[in-house]
Amino acid sequence: MGGSFNPIHNAHLQIAESARIAFSLDRVLFIPAADPPHKTLAGDVPFDVRCRMVELAIKGEETFELSTIEGERSGKSYSIDTIRAFNKRHPTDELFFIIGGDSFREIGLWHAYSAIFASCSIIVVERPGHEIIDSSDTLPVPIKGNFRHDKEMHRLIHHSGHSVYFLKGTPKEISSTEIRRLAARGESIEQLVPSDVAAYISQQRIYSECP
Repeated sequence: MGGSFNPIHNAHLQIAESARIAFSLDRVLFIPAADPPHKTLAGDVPFDVRCRMVELAIKGEETFELSTIEGERSGKSYSIDTIRAFNKRHPTDELFFIIGGDSFREIGLWHAYSAIFASCSIIVVERPGHEIIDSSDTLPVPIKGNFRHDKEMHRLIHHSGHSVYFLKGTPKEISSTEIRRLAARGESIEQLVPSDVAAYISQQRIYSECP
């Protein structure tokens, strides 16, 4: 499960836990992007600081783990590069890529997006304001022919054997932008992020310069 995690918040944790339970995952790896290709990091929060917030958020959760893999290489943090690296490191593992429904609708704009479907299975999680539909209508036109629809299992099966699964049930509507704004004004974010993360943000004044 990738993201800028700027900061990680309770909805991220809810999504991870829902996916873990629904698909009987052994563990969920949180992968902060070192250099996100599709967005500018608000506040220029360093990679190690965002990693530390993830560490604090998942502390004590045995099935959650931080991965710094995208900080171990230079250049943009393209998802396909990360997926290929994990497949190389763990060739016998079954890999799932957890992604929000809003991001999935834009996946056709991603670097080498068609290779992602051939490299792992994808779990598309419904997000507030982004209802998901388990049909090929959600796929980029150039690759629709590579899938067949399994109506019974509510999934799309890629010709590689990997699948796209759809996890419905909207998680909490939490905005990282709003968290940063509240933190910059010195207001409480205790209900939006784990308490250790809130304390770390306050102590380190991470978002004090955010507009």
